[in-house]
Amino acid sequence: MMPGLSIFKGLVMHSEHYFESADGLRLFYRQFDARPQAQTSVVPILCLHGLTRNSRDFTDVATHLASNSRNKPRRVIVPDVRGRGFSAYDPEPEHYQPGFYAQDMWALLDHLAIERCVIIGTSMGGVIAMIMALQQPQRIAGVVLNDIGPELDEAGLQRIASYVGERTDVRSWDDAAALCKRINECALPDYSAADWLQFARNTFREDAQGVPRADYDPAIALMFQQVDGKSAAEKAWQVFNQLRQPMLVLRGAISDLLSAAIVEKMRAGHPDLTAAEIPRRGHAPMLNEPESLAAIDRFLQRFK
Repeated sequence: MMPGLSIFKGLVMHSEHYFESADGLRLFYRQFDARPQAQTSVVPILCLHGLTRNSRDFTDVATHLASNSRNKPRRVIVPDVRGRGFSAYDPEPEHYQPGFYAQDMWALLDHLAIERCVIIGTSMGGVIAMIMALQQPQRIAGVVLNDIGPELDEAGLQRIASYVGERTDVRSWDDAAALCKRINECALPDYSAADWLQFARNTFREDAQGVPRADYDPAIALMFQQVDGKSAAEKAWQVFNQLRQPMLVLRGAISDLLSAAIVEKMRAGHPDLTAAEIPRRGHAPMLNEPESLAAIDRFLQRFK
């Protein structure tokens, strides 16, 4: 991966870069900008992916937001969190937790001289977003939480725990697509064979022998498996209840992780929260659904 490499998709320039974390890890991010350059006065967007995911998940929505004609085109920053994608793996697995991830994101925003942004966070990315919104509220203009809240259903947590960090017998891209379908078909019931292959290419990357490997450090499972769900929920509600930034919550209509009841509890406890349910999606919507894009577009109209 070449730092500063630029790729054009339609009228959007997608460039690839690295920055350094506070503890010296080389971390990767993508930047999406419209041509001509989006107005610098428009609030930019930081997109944060889920636990085993990476920045490739946001290609469609980032391209949409960077070239959007309904709103002003925006600068969209999409990093690979440490231990995922093209970012360095951490030699100390105990650092694979949201507090360190938030610290990395502040380093990225400072690296880019971004004083204020909107965060779109999917699953784990939404947890990072809530932490950042509490830590430096003046720098976070608004938050989009994609199928994540301060309290999560045990069924979804157990499903994720069943595959995070597990060794696979994947030997080909067809194998990778089949595995992705087996794990995620409950969340994406209308995906075609072509969709699953693309999902696999966003999830795996070929090793030196050309074999697809899960594109994350298996050690991320260590910290995930040590989380006490009840204690984590209590702390997460304490964080959430202090947030005052405008917020949009997207929930997959068939999500096994974020319940409709929790979304209503979030709405009742927050002064400026809207919610949208994405049909035929579980955990988590991919954000390229028309309903997701429409909800995000409406939300972003308030940020100039």
